[in-house]
Amino acid sequence: MQEYEQLKTLVEQCATDIAKAEGGNKMAGTRVRKSMQDIRQAAQAIRIKILELRGNESQSSETTS
Repeated sequence: MQEYEQLKTLVEQCATDIAKAEGGNKMAGTRVRKSMQDIRQAAQAIRIKILELRGNESQSSETTS
């Protein structure tokens, strides 16, 4: 699933900034907060995709019954 791969990439990309933010770098903290918003949006896209897949499965099982 492409959306999941994008989420993994976003998490990996912010790892360095998280370490810098823990060290007190305020700009890195700002970048981490921005990254967390992007991660949240990517997670929501996955959630929507899963719901669509589940909806498609139930529709196809209704038509075969």
